[in-house]
Amino acid sequence: MLCFLMLPACALPSLPQRSPSAAIENTADTRLGRAVARVTTVHAGLSGVYALPGDRDAFAARALLAAAAERSIDAQYYIWQGDRSGNLLLEELWRAAERGVRVRLLIDDDNTAGRDSVLAALSAHMNVEVRLFNPMAHRHARWLNFALDFKRVNHRMHNKSFTVDNQVTIVGGRNVGDEYFDAGSPMAYDDLDVMAVGPIVRQVSAEFDLYWNSALAYPAEALLRTAPPGSAEEMEETFARTRADPVSDQYQEVLRQTRLIKDLSAGQLPFEWSHVGLVFDDPDKALDLKDSEQLLLLTRLIAMTARPTVRFDLVSPYFVPRKQGARLLEDLAGRGVSVRILTNSLESTDVIEVHAAYSKYRKALLAAGVRLYELERKERPVTRVERTTGVRSASGLHAKSFDIDGKVLFVGSFNFDPRSARLNTEMGLLIDSPVLASRLASFFAEQVSSVAYVLSLTAHHDIRWSQRTSAGQTIFNTEPHTSVGRRAKSRFLSILPIEWLL
Repeated sequence: MLCFLMLPACALPSLPQRSPSAAIENTADTRLGRAVARVTTVHAGLSGVYALPGDRDAFAARALLAAAAERSIDAQYYIWQGDRSGNLLLEELWRAAERGVRVRLLIDDDNTAGRDSVLAALSAHMNVEVRLFNPMAHRHARWLNFALDFKRVNHRMHNKSFTVDNQVTIVGGRNVGDEYFDAGSPMAYDDLDVMAVGPIVRQVSAEFDLYWNSALAYPAEALLRTAPPGSAEEMEETFARTRADPVSDQYQEVLRQTRLIKDLSAGQLPFEWSHVGLVFDDPDKALDLKDSEQLLLLTRLIAMTARPTVRFDLVSPYFVPRKQGARLLEDLAGRGVSVRILTNSLESTDVIEVHAAYSKYRKALLAAGVRLYELERKERPVTRVERTTGVRSASGLHAKSFDIDGKVLFVGSFNFDPRSARLNTEMGLLIDSPVLASRLASFFAEQVSSVAYVLSLTAHHDIRWSQRTSAGQTIFNTEPHTSVGRRAKSRFLSILPIEWLL
């Protein structure tokens, strides 16, 4: 009876009347527009791609592009945290809005707990629109949404893009938060984004517009309490406190030193020019519609890319191939295709349930000739300032990428797991560039064994892990550098029927 009475509290309100909006087209006369025109005119029909593997470069690219914005900023993220880097980037959006730039911020509502007042204050700004994707009807006891409306709220928007003046975009694996930019967080992810110019930018803008105007994108003001008087002043105080943080100062120094916008304006940024296509899930995927194969990014990836004939290299932090995916990889290896996969180890993963599900497929994959690598958890060096704050930084894998035959590279938000395939919406770029694809191949050939455990099978069909160290090679017969308790937890989780959720 209690659950029945509480059901209305978890029902979403009717979608209010919204004014549809679209990316601003007339931006060629902006600073970024003029800079992009200088480099695109000699590469007609091609898009320029610039990789951002470095955490602080990825932060600087977003912040500097926002600071250069004159007409619009469209940001779409699964997570935007209220920590150092999150607040520093949010301030750049705020400053842009203060200059008259139109800011559209689309955030998945799964990770906004405790942020309603900030989102309401942002939405109250005349030049800022905030929409929450697939929102939580109950704002406080958020667990009620999962208890009473699990089928709906289990679908999330995992897409990530940051587009400025409809001229430059950033797409990749990073959310906005300290662990994604190595900003003094206990965990620092190894991740990958790309910055792009040219025709691909309009494709990303069209994807953003589709999600922005979709049935699950709710204006923040329809769900949140009106921002009280003085909320703008509170935002300014939050920004000031963040800037005063000693660790934050390192990131402000990065912005002062980075030449990204200057090099872009001068035509000196070393873009790789190629044909680039955007692949993404239709937002209606989150409505769990029947007969929705045409809505799936996975279906489109298979349709748009030829089956590998020489090599398939995959980086996926959360790797759960399920039976169908495992058979596909095993068949590739059986046909003589080199299949190499890097994922998190039990030591480095932040989601032990995913590792538990993945572990069930390792022996069959190895036996078929697939080469598996699991990232070591590395303690990262910290600065003197970070040491004074007690920060210890360790690495985990978060990049999502693959290359096909050293010709096509994918960079995006898609994990090789059931959640990305069937539950979350995803997006990514297919980059027709042997130069960029070969970088991933070179990483596997030359570097992966120095940062990851190499898995193999013994004569008795047991897994062993090999680690390369300065002292030589070390062999492990159990999950390296993990406790008995962590291994027991993983084994227990592996027998639970939860794989479809992961």
